[in-house]
Amino acid sequence: MSLVKTLLKVRELLLVLAIALLLLGVSGARSDFAAPANLAAIFTDTSILVILALGQAAVIMTRSVDLSVAANLAFTGMAAAMLNANFPGLPVPLLVLFCLCMGLVLGSINGLLVWRLKLPAIVVTLGTLTIYRGLAFVLSGGAWINTFQMSETFLSLPRHQILGFPVLAWIAVVVVLAAWVLFGRTSFGRALYATGGNPTAATYAGIDTGRTTFFAFCLSGALAGLCGYLWVSRFAVAYVDVASGFELDVIAACVIGGVSIAGGIGSVGGAVLGALFLGILKNALPVIGVSPFWQMAISGGIIIAAVTLNTRAERTRGRVILRKVDAIRGARA
Repeated sequence: MSLVKTLLKVRELLLVLAIALLLLGVSGARSDFAAPANLAAIFTDTSILVILALGQAAVIMTRSVDLSVAANLAFTGMAAAMLNANFPGLPVPLLVLFCLCMGLVLGSINGLLVWRLKLPAIVVTLGTLTIYRGLAFVLSGGAWINTFQMSETFLSLPRHQILGFPVLAWIAVVVVLAAWVLFGRTSFGRALYATGGNPTAATYAGIDTGRTTFFAFCLSGALAGLCGYLWVSRFAVAYVDVASGFELDVIAACVIGGVSIAGGIGSVGGAVLGALFLGILKNALPVIGVSPFWQMAISGGIIIAAVTLNTRAERTRGRVILRKVDAIRGARA
């Protein structure tokens, strides 16, 4: 029984069980919902959310938040689409590199304001959210860039099949693997956890917490820039309100995946599973006839439940640490 209780405390296992139960339940209404081809399509649809969630997880683990990721995506995607429309001969890899660099610059602006000016991240990114949306409008003049204005190579890259999966899905897989190495096998990853877990102790250990937060925002911005190209090329349209409100889904994926909003706790696997859970849920609810209004309510309820679980887990961990400290003191006495 104790083994079962221990396993149930593992967020990743709980999410796997929740996803399995969700697939099983929806399969009763639509037998082909859990078919491999449909699951592959859902993963492809969720790939952009997965990529953004990993960047957001890095920021949240430093006790910050990036509300500007969707606006970054929209501005970068609009710039890439306009470049392609006006200069169709530009190589697509060059445009992808441009999006990465542009997103990196936008993310670094957030990071600098939080790091150097000591401004609250939620205030900074709420402001840059509006600024980046406004710049997208200024850049495009409010006009749309549609399919017929984009080149075939620009549109076809994310859809190109490799071993039966589109490039978009493979890009998400590569980003997941890179994040797994970065978070778990590098000094930057250790600095992320230390900065969010205990900034004072991290500083005494020689970790520059401000610089770590800055680089987390840079990572989030670069991935948002990459997703700017992926979004407009996949959906073949660029306009000012692209991905409006999508930043809430990104944060929700992290929270559901066990990334603590108090910082210092989270994993790549949890963020990915949180994104996949949301992606499957959004595909499943219409299948069983749930109205869009109830879909929003259900998603909100799940987020609140996830935050509650995270908070209780952190309190439990704190009590365990205190008990260990008391035991050590008692032994010394």
